[in-house]
Amino acid sequence: MVGLAGCGDNIFEAKWTLPNVETVLLYSLARPELNLPSAFDFVNRRALEIQASEATGLWDVLLDTQDGELVFLPPGALNVDSEAFLLKLPNMAFDDVVTAPKDTTLYSRDTPFSVEMGSVYVFRTHRGQDRFGFPCVFFGKLQPVDIQPAVGTVSFMYDVSTLCDNRGLVPRD
Repeated sequence: MVGLAGCGDNIFEAKWTLPNVETVLLYSLARPELNLPSAFDFVNRRALEIQASEATGLWDVLLDTQDGELVFLPPGALNVDSEAFLLKLPNMAFDDVVTAPKDTTLYSRDTPFSVEMGSVYVFRTHRGQDRFGFPCVFFGKLQPVDIQPAVGTVSFMYDVSTLCDNRGLVPRD
């Protein structure tokens, strides 16, 4: 019989031990150019062109401009069926948000959220696959680091839990 554990580690015990904070640039959907990434898929950590057919239902947040203001839209705001939702936490620091709130009534599936410096946005992703191939959703957080309303761009840092349906937003040993 071959052992599946070494040094006391269970390979089937899911852990998220290393932060993987990255920064991404999105372009407002309202910009006149085509083929610019305006949506983000947190499950696969990639920016998407919303016009691309393969993007349908596979993104978690979209950047748009409404009344001259940049906004994040969850998929439901464009009538896209998705498990993804979003919550804005004003006047928070990225490192201070360690757990996604449990009360799902605080989140929105279809409300635009103004993009503001000094706010952290907590999200739940669309359904994806965990490292074992099982379908699940993930929680994460993002915070804008550069907002350019006149240009229609936002850069934000983000991290996403690698643990299926786990509300923890920071890695644990």
